[in-house]
Amino acid sequence: MPSQDTRTLLQSAVPTAAVGAIAAVVSGVVAGGKGAIGAVVGTLVVIAFMGIGMFVLQRTAKALPHLFQMMGLLLYVAQLLLLLIFVGLFKDTTLFNPKAFAVGLVLATVVWMATQARAHMKAKILYVEPDSEQKDKPEKSGSST
Repeated sequence: MPSQDTRTLLQSAVPTAAVGAIAAVVSGVVAGGKGAIGAVVGTLVVIAFMGIGMFVLQRTAKALPHLFQMMGLLLYVAQLLLLLIFVGLFKDTTLFNPKAFAVGLVLATVVWMATQARAHMKAKILYVEPDSEQKDKPEKSGSST
């Protein structure tokens, strides 16, 4: 992963993990140990899904740049649908508190998307790559007077 991608990943994963830790503490106080476990699992699911999605999107950008925008939109819709499916699958679990799981999942998703958008806006990404090795400059085609 290029350094810019790694930086964006860290700028999204670290705040998401911090919010997940806060959600785990609050859920632990409100719903006990199972609440804390639910919030941690929800946060870990979001970090895993979004991190893998970012990796897939970057691979698509390198291999098929003309599909980048469509793939990004498709990826976000698929991620949100998968997260919704996870909430539905674990709504009756006894391993952890499903409400704390859902809260941790939603909070982590919102924080991930907000920090990823902020990281992208702050990034200095060139959309035209300058050619520093070009020694021959094009001649002017107009009149010199």
